[in-house]
Amino acid sequence: MTQIGKPPGDDTLIRHGCEAMPCPKASKPWVLAAAIVGSSMAFIDGTVVNVALPAIQNDLRATAFQAQWVVESYALFLAALLLAGGALGDRFGRRRIFALGVVIFALASVGCALAGSVQQLILARAVQGIGGALLVPGSLALISASFPEKERGRAIGTWSGFSGITAAVGPVLGGFLVDHYSWIWAFLVNVPMAIAVLLIVWRHVPESRGSAADGELDFWGAALATVALGGIVYAFIEAPTQGWNSPAVLAALAAGIATSAAFVVVEGRVRSPMLPLSLLRIGNFGGANLLTLLLYAALGGGLYFFPLNLIQVQGYSATVAGAALLPFILIMFALSGWAGQLVDRFGPRLPLVVGPAIAAAGFALFAVPGVGANYWTAFLPAVVVLGFGMTITVAPLTTTVMNAVGPDSAGIASGVNNAVSRAAAVLAIAVFGVVMAWAFDAMLAQGLREAGASAETRAFFEDQRSRLAGAEMPPGIDAAAAAALKKAVAESFVAGFRWVMLLSAGLALLSALSAWIMIGRDPDRAAVPASASR
Repeated sequence: MTQIGKPPGDDTLIRHGCEAMPCPKASKPWVLAAAIVGSSMAFIDGTVVNVALPAIQNDLRATAFQAQWVVESYALFLAALLLAGGALGDRFGRRRIFALGVVIFALASVGCALAGSVQQLILARAVQGIGGALLVPGSLALISASFPEKERGRAIGTWSGFSGITAAVGPVLGGFLVDHYSWIWAFLVNVPMAIAVLLIVWRHVPESRGSAADGELDFWGAALATVALGGIVYAFIEAPTQGWNSPAVLAALAAGIATSAAFVVVEGRVRSPMLPLSLLRIGNFGGANLLTLLLYAALGGGLYFFPLNLIQVQGYSATVAGAALLPFILIMFALSGWAGQLVDRFGPRLPLVVGPAIAAAGFALFAVPGVGANYWTAFLPAVVVLGFGMTITVAPLTTTVMNAVGPDSAGIASGVNNAVSRAAAVLAIAVFGVVMAWAFDAMLAQGLREAGASAETRAFFEDQRSRLAGAEMPPGIDAAAAAALKKAVAESFVAGFRWVMLLSAGLALLSALSAWIMIGRDPDRAAVPASASR
């Protein structure tokens, strides 16, 4: 997921030893190296796991919904605690919290590799998310604290460039490790990176704190956000297997909705909220975050199922599946400078309407290919169109978020926008899973009837349907029957995949509509109350 952020202002103090002092020039390259390698751990992990999911599902005999939890448990805690992690760094020291996040992330990565069951893996992934919530905001904060304003842009540009390279290399590396070794190496690769970061931090990175280091921490907000997201996500992931009438599902959904309402109430009353509600009353900021919620839900939810389609249905290797989105990333990398000038030339509304609309066309193209599709003629056009649409959107979206609130609140504004994008993906994967299960089950029942499957075979697939395209074949059947059943399973997954991608296209169009209605309406930027800044 694209990171949208701007670090705090120049009043940040560097504390190295006992007195405030400027960051030594010699430490700046080391700070940048620590920030790049540390954040790369989280970026790689966020992309590699999707490619490794089919192998994880097969080795641990997990259902498709348990595989969703492997992704969601990490994303849930990262999204809910991201702003809290930044606040902890401001208060207790960015170097200290960043290093703590790296340690937690590395230990949890070892736990992931050693997991003997999918339940153990889900737990370890949740701990990884907590570590990521500490290290991700700390990486940019360390750069901000260490570089003066005139040097900061280049430093952040270098960080962003390496982040783009990481986003491109991560899935390919993960696919190679899965194909040639094991999925456990997709997690163990984090350990040497963590050791390198900790050595750099220990020897070369000075301590720093934010201007609001003595402010209150919004623990209630963090707790309520976690329960709210967790309850809603649990309900949507478990409903296809337990049923919507299940007491556990209903209780989780009720808890999620109730704590969401409580979160809004609490954020309106605490002195230093995670989510300053006053910011959302600014037209461009509220519109930009609504666009982010809708578009990143489409992106996170839709692309979650793309590697599963390529590997389990189309028969591609994990390495090829990991490289499938490389054109998307290369387009964004090549055209990001051009896209960054669109707001200056046309204002924010036009690119934020056109970009998501083009992205919607890309999602719709993903719904076209069937079973046995050729990547170059079937999927590449969709990847290119989606990449072009997102390129037009991302840089103007970042600019709109920052310009909406002014420099004093830029840090919290970027944090809110980043958290919204991650929460959108968390919720979308859960909701899209319900859509996928519904379409898969309906199509599979039809396919089994057309294949003349026996009652025993239908009963067997009743137990296997929760594995979606990873379903096993009944024992003792001949090759022709197995081929017909495999085709029915593959076509059922594609049917669900088409619904998911069309839903993504609809969300992207809604995000374009929200930009047309809400962005660019304010003649002047609204004043931001002092309470909005942390």
